[in-house]
Amino acid sequence: MSRIADRGTAAGVIALAAVLMLSLQACGGGRDASDASRPMAGYDWQLPPGFPTPQVHADRPLTAAKVELGRQLFYDPRTSINGEGSCASCHEQRRAFTDGRALATGPTGEVHARNAMSLTNVVYNARQNWANPLIDNLREQAIGVLLNEAPIELGWAGQEQLMLDRLRGDPAYVDAFTAAFPEDADPFTLARVAEAYEAFMSVLISGRSAYDRATDPEHPEPDAISDAAWRGEALFFSERLECFHCHGGFNFAQSVRHDGTVLDGIEFRNNGLYNIDGPGPGYPLEAGNYPPDNQGLFEFTENPNDMGRFRAPTLRNIALTAPYMHDGSIATLREVIVDHYARGGRVIESGPHAGDGSGSPYKDALMVGFMISDAEVDDLLAFLDSLTDWSFVCDPGLADPEGRIPMHTHCAEHPVR
Repeated sequence: MSRIADRGTAAGVIALAAVLMLSLQACGGGRDASDASRPMAGYDWQLPPGFPTPQVHADRPLTAAKVELGRQLFYDPRTSINGEGSCASCHEQRRAFTDGRALATGPTGEVHARNAMSLTNVVYNARQNWANPLIDNLREQAIGVLLNEAPIELGWAGQEQLMLDRLRGDPAYVDAFTAAFPEDADPFTLARVAEAYEAFMSVLISGRSAYDRATDPEHPEPDAISDAAWRGEALFFSERLECFHCHGGFNFAQSVRHDGTVLDGIEFRNNGLYNIDGPGPGYPLEAGNYPPDNQGLFEFTENPNDMGRFRAPTLRNIALTAPYMHDGSIATLREVIVDHYARGGRVIESGPHAGDGSGSPYKDALMVGFMISDAEVDDLLAFLDSLTDWSFVCDPGLADPEGRIPMHTHCAEHPVR
């Protein structure tokens, strides 16, 4: 669900905002003073130690019934226009809610321009998607998934009533929608479907990795991670590598929002992944261009300084979410460290995307590169691996209730109770 409505020109931004707003208003939603975000009372979050309370919309209280309905919808292939896929097609629990592909493929077979971003801790995101500055909550995100036509995701656009009637025809869904929205005479609306998705995605919270146990502020277990991982942690938080500047805080990400935040910590950065000479078809700048179908924040603002700027994702469960980057163009974490960040930007020797990202005029100032030995790379990888939260990846309460999507092999060996 992470690529929705994530591209467009400055004019396209206005059109996109209008489509989303009309969809919300038509479904009884919309954003006004009564829709202000604030901490949600009345739901037992069961948060990991040290995690802040999520900030959600006051007019959409979270309930267990909504979460369970959202879970059913998330995994149900009947939610796609052709019955061939669901949200879980691009967000598998065994891969920390990613899909293992470089570029996501929707139920209709349409290949998307972007990599499926992990849904780990999405409730804390100040902005959803890789580069869209508009979508700031999970209901809007879900409506985009349902209605998006370029590219098609679940394919509901123009077929909303057909899809709602499909759900209404299942007695189990009649009971589930009634339980989730008992105040509604007819809960089968686009807004309510999106709200159920929002509820389920809001509880995809991960914060009980081996590293979290090792650093628990009240009951630390230093032996929960290896000596190599401890050395990797020191490297990660060092000024030499600078990793923590873009991947800091409890979520190992900077663009966060939660109870107590006054301003959204929104960041989009150019990490020197591309540096294509121009101008030319699809390349508006003299240098520093990204591929035409993936130019980041620039697609919305048309500001040259925004070329190639994307949101840095959380590093939680990062060892399970290969391939990497917004376009899935780097296969392994070792390549991410050695071939990209250590040299201060990736070099592509030949082909249509040839160029040295380290020389991009729009590269972030923190992308300076660093020296690192093979042993240090191993240590850093050990640290990143320690951020894997098996209690999250193997949580049966987040899994496909029908068992259609297999769990990670680790889960059978170490079941979560």
